Amino acid sequence: MGVATEGASSPWIRRFHPSDDAPVRLVCFPHAGGSASFYFPVSRSLAPAVDVITLQYPGRQDRRHEEGIGDLHDVAEVLTGELRPWADRPLVLFGHSMGASLAFEVGRRLERAGIVPAALVASGRRAPSRHRDEYVHRRDDEGLVRELKELSGTDPGALGDEEVLRMILPAIRSDYRAAETYRYRPGPDLSCPVWALVGDRDPKVTVDEARSWGDHTSGGFELKVFDGGHFFLAPHAAEVNRLLADCARDRVPRP
Repeated sequence: MGVATEGASSPWIRRFHPSDDAPVRLVCFPHAGGSASFYFPVSRSLAPAVDVITLQYPGRQDRRHEEGIGDLHDVAEVLTGELRPWADRPLVLFGHSMGASLAFEVGRRLERAGIVPAALVASGRRAPSRHRDEYVHRRDDEGLVRELKELSGTDPGALGDEEVLRMILPAIRSDYRAAETYRYRPGPDLSCPVWALVGDRDPKVTVDEARSWGDHTSGGFELKVFDGGHFFLAPHAAEVNRLLADCARDRVPRP
């Protein structure tokens, strides 16, 4: 069975612009409350030079009737199994916010299985060892919506539609719980190069916390600071896409 067929049967995998002849694959991990469609513009920009896989977590969109995600370590185990059939060519892992933590944990597991990612791009997230006590997932619905508005990562129209809110808030709360209860477990980290991307006004991560990603790889490390807040990706989409394309072409930092 080919990987395209396997991916089509997996509830976790989305390929908006399949590029079977591309020499490298980019795997995109959404943020808390995000869905695979968040990365549709990335896929459109990089195809057909890069085969872009985007992940769809349970509890949203076509998976809205499923229970939301739980412990990130458990989710990483599942996703590692889902991605192994796609490792017939180099994998670049790209995650934003909670997705960066998840991409890191998947990368560790892939390396233990003998599959070394080509690179990890960790965006809008402090390094795994830089913990903060956060409890947004314990807020009431109004408090959770206020957080989403402040970070500007959710469609404003959805936040003003009570029916849509009732559908998406359980998944968002589940995601926040998973992100905020995540704890780094000491052990072998990565040997692949790592890029850390951060907005200079991000309330969720400081530049120093992002710089600590370099402590989690024996490969090369580079920090890229953008003008903006937590979702700096949108106004800097072209530059971020160029960086991802460079990673896919092996133009990555080395020790």
